[in-house]
Amino acid sequence: MDKLFDFELTFRLLQFGFVQSALLAAAVLGLLAGVLGPLIVSRNMAFSVHGTSELSFTGGAAALLLGVQVGYGAIAGAVVAALILGLLTRRTAEHDSVIGAVLAFGLGVGVLLLWFYKGRASNKFGLLVGQIVSADFASVLLLTVSTVLVLGVLAVLYRPLLFASMDPEVAVARGVPVRLLSPVFAVLVGVATALGVQTVGALLVLALMITPAAAACRITASPLRATVLAVIFAEVAAVGGIVLSLAPGAPISAFVTAISFVIYLVCVAVSTLRGRPVSRAAGAPAVRRPAPR
Repeated sequence: MDKLFDFELTFRLLQFGFVQSALLAAAVLGLLAGVLGPLIVSRNMAFSVHGTSELSFTGGAAALLLGVQVGYGAIAGAVVAALILGLLTRRTAEHDSVIGAVLAFGLGVGVLLLWFYKGRASNKFGLLVGQIVSADFASVLLLTVSTVLVLGVLAVLYRPLLFASMDPEVAVARGVPVRLLSPVFAVLVGVATALGVQTVGALLVLALMITPAAAACRITASPLRATVLAVIFAEVAAVGGIVLSLAPGAPISAFVTAISFVIYLVCVAVSTLRGRPVSRAAGAPAVRRPAPR
């Protein structure tokens, strides 16, 4: 831990190409997570993200075993997870139980695939908690192209998605295709989650996909402000986590989760001091309590 504040070593490590690639990947991933995060929170999909990350881990483990780029396997696993969850969770009452069953199965298969893999142990460990050396040019290119595609689709669907997230009953009455939007959004979230597996790791990807958005939703009910704040918080957590992990050589995810949680606690404190009621999510109208007489 004495190296944690070794700024000279950190500065020297920042000159390496693979570190700069990792920072670029973190910045792109922070943008994607920040934009999607408020919608994920508003649709109560935090547990779905966790389940999807486990299937991303399984796909990444399969790719590692087959000698294919891990990112492709993680995306394939995430898309399969999104489709499975979309088909099996028709009713809200079954949602959590189905995700729990799929999550456990996916994690078990992933562990088995890693057991078959006879390569470097660091590659196995990196799938779970992230590793900085995984952000090579091919990974950054895949991340950038996938981010552009996801954000492009989201830009087209954002207004109906936001409407369906705020009030699904009224959205259905107005003719918004809620049943079609749900699996499409689940696939977008799955792709974003898969992209975070290599950087943050499958076990702690929630720290980037959920915590910054949850923190933003603590201090504002405006969808636009929540999205901007979520992007800022996610960028600080992702880029800051990598910078802090350089000198000690510790797993990235440990620092990303710590920064995200500190931001969340600060937002909770700010919300409490301001006396602001906590909205269910971005875009949900805040219900003000009457002042005591």
